[in-house]
Amino acid sequence: MNALMKFLESYLMPIAGRIAEMKHLQAVRDGIILAMPLIIIGSFFLIVASLPIPGYEEFMAGIFGDAWKEKVLYPVGATFDIMALIAGFGVAYRLAERYKIDSLSAGAISVAAFLLATPYKTMFTPPGGKEALEVGDVIPVTLMGSKGLFVAMIIAIFSTEIYRRIIQRNFVIKLPDGVPPNVSASFVALIPAFVVLTVVWLIRIGIEQTSFESIHNIIGKWLSAPLSAFGGSLIGTLIAVVLVHLLWTTGLHGGALVNTVMKPIWLALMDENRAVFQASPNAELPNVITMQFLDLWIYVGGSGATLALVVWMVIRARSQQMKSLGKLSIGAGIFNINEPVIFGMPVVMNPILFIPFIITPVVLVIISYFAMSTGLVARPNGVAAPFTTPILISGYLATGGKISGSILQLVNFLVALAIYYPFFRLWDKQKLKEENQEATGG
Repeated sequence: MNALMKFLESYLMPIAGRIAEMKHLQAVRDGIILAMPLIIIGSFFLIVASLPIPGYEEFMAGIFGDAWKEKVLYPVGATFDIMALIAGFGVAYRLAERYKIDSLSAGAISVAAFLLATPYKTMFTPPGGKEALEVGDVIPVTLMGSKGLFVAMIIAIFSTEIYRRIIQRNFVIKLPDGVPPNVSASFVALIPAFVVLTVVWLIRIGIEQTSFESIHNIIGKWLSAPLSAFGGSLIGTLIAVVLVHLLWTTGLHGGALVNTVMKPIWLALMDENRAVFQASPNAELPNVITMQFLDLWIYVGGSGATLALVVWMVIRARSQQMKSLGKLSIGAGIFNINEPVIFGMPVVMNPILFIPFIITPVVLVIISYFAMSTGLVARPNGVAAPFTTPILISGYLATGGKISGSILQLVNFLVALAIYYPFFRLWDKQKLKEENQEATGG
């Protein structure tokens, strides 16, 4: 065990630390967060439009008319369907902040470049028609949402890097000192914006001469599809979960590091389920593993499913340290916040507790995946219930009002209780012994 801890300290921590300091990964992480409040708001309206109450739709139609659901879903389109636009702006903004250059201009240039790289056409099937027709001069909504997420992030980094290099070489238009700062800043961004948009324009023209036709098709085939296949698989998820918890045991925020890469994948898979559920609430959803799968069924109480550990501290701890920590942590743990446990118990660099801390989520992934893939439990429907929503409630909401979602959360919690118990007893016994020795002066 000591050899493993030494290995983690010597090799994993330095590598993870360097990754954590990478500006581009930090920008991607923080940029996606910008879209999350909108997604949660859209999820609220999706829940209102699809409440699983007998007679609910007829009741609403009687009051607001037959088109009530369509109108309730307006905010869903205005939030989920612009995910890529918001995230692209956010990534460019945060990256520019780290370079200490004008972040608003960087974000605006990124959005313009993303739209320039996107073909203004979509497929449309007329009412009663059998074949889809190509319609031009329209912004394709599907590419503004999760399907365009990877393209938006790549262009955000690309455009901001060009913008940054031109600014740092001072190749800009400078106005006299008496000009208002906001006007001066817009002219400073003029040459970088022209260069960025010209480069993206030339890239688009070049790609249109190939069979791919657009950068969206290239990214979709060579990046989005392989990553989605990996992130949506049981093996890929297990690898990600193990990495998250290995990093946590060294004191690094494993979720923040791993989710920088995985969160765009899981958000895209979540949105696929959302689109299917929105079109037909009773249809079979395509994906088991989404962002909600991890947040609501695996991380019960936070990373490591530590709510079970907190409960044991509250009801069975004999040492005063564990009793006090349990009382302090139970409130936060119910809302899936577990830093008090990870750093207070601690789990970090603790060879006894990091075993169940890693094993528990791995077991829960396997149980939850097979329960959902076999149809025993409803799959997450794309509703982005906040990760702080307590268990049972979140499982019910995220499956479209299916009680099986709550039951699986309860089962996972009981499994976590069973796994943590012997390790908790061992650690509690050790702390009690230390307290007795201090009390007797031994």
